[in-house]
Amino acid sequence: MKEKLYIIIFGTDTKAGKTFDVVLLWLILLSTASVLLESVVSIRESYAIWFDYSEYVFTAVFTLEYVLRLWTARRKLGYALSFYGIIDLLSILPTYLALFITSSQYLMVIRIFRLMRVFRVLKLGRSLQEADALWTSVKASRTKIGVFLFAVMNVAVIMGTVMYIVEGGENGFTSIPRSIYWAIVTMTTVGFGDIHPHTALGQFFSMVLMIMGYGIIAVPTGIVGVEIFKDSATGDTQKYAIDSDLHCNNCESSGHLKDAKFCRHCGAKL
Repeated sequence: MKEKLYIIIFGTDTKAGKTFDVVLLWLILLSTASVLLESVVSIRESYAIWFDYSEYVFTAVFTLEYVLRLWTARRKLGYALSFYGIIDLLSILPTYLALFITSSQYLMVIRIFRLMRVFRVLKLGRSLQEADALWTSVKASRTKIGVFLFAVMNVAVIMGTVMYIVEGGENGFTSIPRSIYWAIVTMTTVGFGDIHPHTALGQFFSMVLMIMGYGIIAVPTGIVGVEIFKDSATGDTQKYAIDSDLHCNNCESSGHLKDAKFCRHCGAKL
């Protein structure tokens, strides 16, 4: 029975396994929709009891599913510490936390992450491959992006301090941290408008910061774009010779090489 449950819960190659995952995806969608609707006061007041009952049912089903996954997994710790394992656990905790912490049940929207299983269910491994390539490029750019963000933060601190001196508390710049907040909002071209300069000198510095903001926004995109171009230009066959339908039944990760025999994340046999 344990082996049969393992095939149904972790596999998608059988009719029962695919049906299980499709039903699970619908339950996740309905549960997430329930949380979103419950936050609307007029709907919550009219159907409060139904929201309570539905959440108890959803939580009971997801709890049973998590226990079965943990029981049938070939490597229990591997599943528990995997991305999906952590998300599965976090998706059921808010209901239990709501017994002690008010409004924590709204954290159940984290269940939306469980919909990522649709890539595996519908054999959309190609999408996961592209996501893996993008993540690889971001990791390769992390040092440059880190230096860039450090420089941006320095500019924000300097400009915030300057505006604190120029404008002063009477114009809304009541402290250097608040002025730094204004500098970041201005530099990112968000422009909330809750604080704005009144003096001519302050407005001049604002224009300089706005112009800098347009250039700053483009830098991270350019850094990551260069790394993506490098990866595609090198033609690294080992990196991109990936079987889109090959996934690990233990930790549910995808994106393995076509000739892989073991999972590159947890080491389980594929």
